[in-house]
Amino acid sequence: MSKRNTQQRRHKIVQQLSETGEVTVDALAEQFATSVVTIRKDLAELEKSGLLLRRYGGAVPLPQEVISDAEKTVSAAKQAIGEQAAQLIRDHNRIIIDSGRTTASLIAHLNQKNGLVVMTNALQVANQLRELEHEPTILMTGGTWDPHSESFQGQVAEQVLRSYDFDQLYIGADGIDLARGTTTFNELIGLSRVMAEQAREVIVMIESDKIGRRIPNLELTWQQITTLVTDNGIQQEAIQQIEKMGVNVVVAQQTTDK
Repeated sequence: MSKRNTQQRRHKIVQQLSETGEVTVDALAEQFATSVVTIRKDLAELEKSGLLLRRYGGAVPLPQEVISDAEKTVSAAKQAIGEQAAQLIRDHNRIIIDSGRTTASLIAHLNQKNGLVVMTNALQVANQLRELEHEPTILMTGGTWDPHSESFQGQVAEQVLRSYDFDQLYIGADGIDLARGTTTFNELIGLSRVMAEQAREVIVMIESDKIGRRIPNLELTWQQITTLVTDNGIQQEAIQQIEKMGVNVVVAQQTTDK
């Protein structure tokens, strides 16, 4: 199915939802003469775009009144970072996507990439990858489930990663220590370091308000990082300091509606 037909179908789904207040997967599949898998992918993409809220078996309108201005700002920053980071990915790349909401923002922009192989330690990331129309080859690390990071960790995961090599790692952070590198509240940092070892490029995706935040646990040093992608709230002084460490800084131009 062409991209144009997909866009038209999704536009009609949103229009119908606004008129009826609820839609179901089965009814939409019959209406558009397509599979329930395709409709689920449609609803997943529309949910990522903030146009609806998925429910079991269908979708309902998004409750706009419960979304705060702060949440909208954060979402916009993550979206801008994800879109910018996706531009660094080439067709047929072998990449790792670490767990986290910021790294997950990358996924919605992978639909036009062909032949990707993606390793992840997060079920959420794997599930979102499965919703893509051009679904990549998905690899899971396995390992021990860590409820704090909502990801698999441990020696099994590390051994699986060491069996492969990757073009790029996309990883987030809780903070940036301008003198040392990325920092995290999570004490389970072994897997992150193995990920970095197995990738030729390490791309850190982080919002600008976390830059300068010092947290005791050092995750990756500047020597391990290739590129940092952030939003346009970053200060020029911080850019200069990071670039002095040999790291390329890419600034996503976040736009906000007035």
